[in-house]
Amino acid sequence: MSNINQTEIISVLKSEIEDYEVKTKVKETGTLIRIGDGIASIYGLDQAMYGELVEFETGVRGIVQNLEAKSVGCILLGSDYGLAEGAKVTRTKKRAGVPVSNKLIGRVVNALGSPIDGKGPIEAEDYFPIENEASGVCTRKPVTVPLQTGILSIDSMFPIGRGQRELIIGDRQTGKTSIAMDTILNQKGQDVICIYVAIGQKASTVAKLVNTLNKHGAMDYSIVVSSPASDLASLQYIAPYAGTAMAEYFMKQGKDVLIVYDDLSKHAVAYRTMSLLLERSPGREAYPGDVFYLHSRLLERSCRLDEAYGGGSITALPIIETLAGDVSAYIPTNVISITDGQIFLESELFFAGNRPAVNIGLSVSRVGGAAQTKAMKKAVGSLRIDLAQYREMEVFTQFASDLDKTTKELLEHGKHQMELLKQPLSKPLPLHEQVILLVAANHKVFLDVPLKEMKTFRSDLIDYFKAKHSQIIQEIDDTKVLSDECTEQIIGAAKEFKKYRGER
Repeated sequence: MSNINQTEIISVLKSEIEDYEVKTKVKETGTLIRIGDGIASIYGLDQAMYGELVEFETGVRGIVQNLEAKSVGCILLGSDYGLAEGAKVTRTKKRAGVPVSNKLIGRVVNALGSPIDGKGPIEAEDYFPIENEASGVCTRKPVTVPLQTGILSIDSMFPIGRGQRELIIGDRQTGKTSIAMDTILNQKGQDVICIYVAIGQKASTVAKLVNTLNKHGAMDYSIVVSSPASDLASLQYIAPYAGTAMAEYFMKQGKDVLIVYDDLSKHAVAYRTMSLLLERSPGREAYPGDVFYLHSRLLERSCRLDEAYGGGSITALPIIETLAGDVSAYIPTNVISITDGQIFLESELFFAGNRPAVNIGLSVSRVGGAAQTKAMKKAVGSLRIDLAQYREMEVFTQFASDLDKTTKELLEHGKHQMELLKQPLSKPLPLHEQVILLVAANHKVFLDVPLKEMKTFRSDLIDYFKAKHSQIIQEIDDTKVLSDECTEQIIGAAKEFKKYRGER
């Protein structure tokens, strides 16, 4: 009996001592000296670090951004309601971050990782800092595995690989988001987790987008991070970093992630707003001097890791909006120099009905053929050169009345190729369809098909292959290689279909 009492006494004493340590823990506090526009100045937090979370007495949190001689500049991550001069601010000694978990998949969250889709809370498995050092050179692996977008013009001429950063750039309303959305839809069954970060967009636009993803079953492998235009500039600023922290969580598990930043122009504007309120010196176009570093430290986190370090990858598709097609403006040139290529969308092409409106001359993939399957590489042939010649010839022959046979054929072939590259929204093409269409186009199977009938002809051709020549489709999907024999079979089958269609 005395033994039991002794044990009880010891356990009570232990818990009392532990509680005593908690009760006497010193908290570093400061005093709020100025607040407004989502920016706070705090006096007394001498030991605070850049990027650290601080907590205000109302429960709202902030991130330390400016370290001055007598005060600390801080951005608020919520409403300043109830805060006034003299309020107490406490250090958390924790870096700003987001809760991460596999349960994030299929959800819509805000910039702080909290759910905003009304489906209840998300149980966190870990906490990842929003600002993280990019993986070093030794931990990376070359980009060799393709990430199919399902868009014929991109997969054939500007291939994207897993771990690449490909910029989508163009004026407003030229189909930038549509390309990103089609790429997400095309990842179905490809074992890729997709994260879509909406920065400074209308909440209705984001809702429409989530609805599209749900309709096509893409939310099963996607996360939407939304920081709408109604959010504070500070939340719009951290949104892409929060999305990248989530992507890094999955990459560390050895998974492939696709992240879309829509768009970084609005992100730069939010950062400019925040910096000017923090009284930082403005530079070119009133952006602060470190606006290049803002995007370089974000995009540099996208890479493909070596197997020894997990073997996962993050592929980034940043979006930049230009004004009147001016790619030489400050933010566009910055992001072009950071990324591994760009897909330039042109208003003129868009309004002429060439959608996706990819400008073949100004678009480029700096990874190129390294991230392309052998079948696609062979099927493409001289498509890009043919289209460049067609565009050049088209300008020269606008005023010419009589053309020689070769020029007429070149123009006709070019028109059919341009028609082939037109693709409806939310209809990404699998690899075998792209290969079949490209082989048929390069061998001038479509040449005498009227342009108006091209759309139905190509869909009927694919249906014919599925019904009568499924072994060709199977071979392309299984081997990812296009043999000479297979090429002959495709040309033969396409001509056979043309003959059969003509007889009907």
